[in-house]
Amino acid sequence: MACIEAQAARLTEAGVSFGHGTTNAFDEAAWLVLWRLGLPLDALDEHAEQDLTPEQLAQIETLVGERIATRKPAAYLTREAWLQGVPFYVDERAIVPRSFIAELIADASIDPWLNPQSTRALDLCTGNGSLAVLAAMAWPDLQIDAIDLSVDALAVAHINVAKHGLADRITLLQGDGLAPARGAAQGGGYDLILCNPPYVNSRSMAALPAEYRAEPELALAGGADGMDFVRQLLAQAPDCLNEHGVLVLEIGNERAFFETAFPQLEVAWMETSAGEDQVLLVTREALQALRASA
Repeated sequence: MACIEAQAARLTEAGVSFGHGTTNAFDEAAWLVLWRLGLPLDALDEHAEQDLTPEQLAQIETLVGERIATRKPAAYLTREAWLQGVPFYVDERAIVPRSFIAELIADASIDPWLNPQSTRALDLCTGNGSLAVLAAMAWPDLQIDAIDLSVDALAVAHINVAKHGLADRITLLQGDGLAPARGAAQGGGYDLILCNPPYVNSRSMAALPAEYRAEPELALAGGADGMDFVRQLLAQAPDCLNEHGVLVLEIGNERAFFETAFPQLEVAWMETSAGEDQVLLVTREALQALRASA
């Protein structure tokens, strides 16, 4: 514990930023120390009084020093991130997974909106594939497509699909937006589309801490108001959804920009640990109405 507190003090003094799996210096230090020692991340209490060798202390010092010097998120140093208790491989080719949609999958908040006969879902902007994997785990009857523009991100997603033994249920597709989904959905549209798109507005992008700038900009930047990708998505989504299909969309801190861009769109804001401003759900019917009014 003294070692973790000492490393937490180093992180605090260096002014590093958090938000990629932890929210404070102590938790970040605990993650790095336990990982460097080869211990499970939930093993802190039982190893709190463990004596460390000079070599172990030196390795920890080096790792935390790398975190400070590079400003890379800890997940890029450990090559592992956790979402809803599920481990995922990650590296600099893909954004560190942290979507609030994962909470909605885990707590079954989306389930009441799904047709009981649902068979197909899409994870758009899949990144390292974490939401696709969690969806496959939560809804074992669904076949899931996962799309990303980045070939590099999809290479990471392939690792995670294989890691969790889901290659028979998750199909990874490369392309821009929903373009690959149109061909994939010829036999019928999707009952559910999950999307955590690039939505950070340009002013916020310019002010991001170095830890966020270490991630692929393609996965973050959403244009002047953060809605560039979202506009394209909402216009095209009705063509890829079944009659009773729904879109679950994460927009982070951009609710004001979203409501300015789509003032007439009827949506349901979903409750997450960050409140009711981060994720919304919209039906195909509402999306069709939006398109008809354009």
